[in-house]
Amino acid sequence: MDSFVQLWVYLSATPLFGLTATITTYVLAQAVYLRLGQAPWANPVLWTVLVLALLLEATGTPYPTYFSGAQFIHFLLGPAVVALAWPMWQRRAELRRRALPLLLAALAGGAAASGSAVGIGWALGLPADVLASLAPKSVTAPVAMGIAAQLGGIPALAAVFAVLSGLVGAVSAKYLLDALRIVPPELRGFALGTASHGIGAARAIQVHPDAGAYAGLALGLQVLLASLLMPLAARLF
Repeated sequence: MDSFVQLWVYLSATPLFGLTATITTYVLAQAVYLRLGQAPWANPVLWTVLVLALLLEATGTPYPTYFSGAQFIHFLLGPAVVALAWPMWQRRAELRRRALPLLLAALAGGAAASGSAVGIGWALGLPADVLASLAPKSVTAPVAMGIAAQLGGIPALAAVFAVLSGLVGAVSAKYLLDALRIVPPELRGFALGTASHGIGAARAIQVHPDAGAYAGLALGLQVLLASLLMPLAARLF
C-alpha cells in the first residue's frame, strides 16, 4: 500500500500522470468495448473522457497539470487525421466519379449541422459569442477553435461543442441510421463523418473500411468548406 501511495504521489506531481492516466483508461475502455461487441454506447472515447473527468475532479488535479502529460497524445492527433487519407487514396477513382454529388452532400450536411445548432441556440436566447462557438460544432476541434475565433466566439467552448458532437454522433449514429434504413456503408460513413468529424470517422473505420474511407472524406470536406464559407457567411449575415 505504501508503494502504491508513493507511486501515486510521484505520478501526480509529474507529466507522467496525464500520460499514464489517459493510456491506462483508454486501454481498459477499449477492452470493455471489444468485450461488448463494439456496442456504440460503450464507445471507448466517451468513457475515457468521463472517467478522466471524474478522476481529475476526485483528485483535485488542475487541468494544466493533466495536460502537461496528455499533450504527448494530443500531438498524435495530427498524424492520425492525416492517416485517414490512405483509405481515400485507395478509392480515388471511385471518389472522382462521385465528386459532384459528394461535394453537394457535404455542403448540405454542413449547412444543416451548423444552421440547426445556431438556430436552436438563437431560439433559446443564447448570447452571440456562444452562437459563434456553436456554428463549427461539426468540424474537428482544432479547426473549430480557429473558426470560432474568426466569428467572435470562444475557442475553448467551440472545442467542447465539437467533442460533444463527435461523441453524440459516434454513440447514436448506428441506431439513427438503422431507423432510417440507410444500409450502404459509404452513406453511413459519409453521414457520420459530416456530423461527427474525427470521432465519428474513428467509429466508422471500426465498422467497415468503406464507411471509414467516406467518413474521412466527409471530415476533410467539412474542414475545407467550413473554413472558407463560415467566415464569409458571418460577414454577409
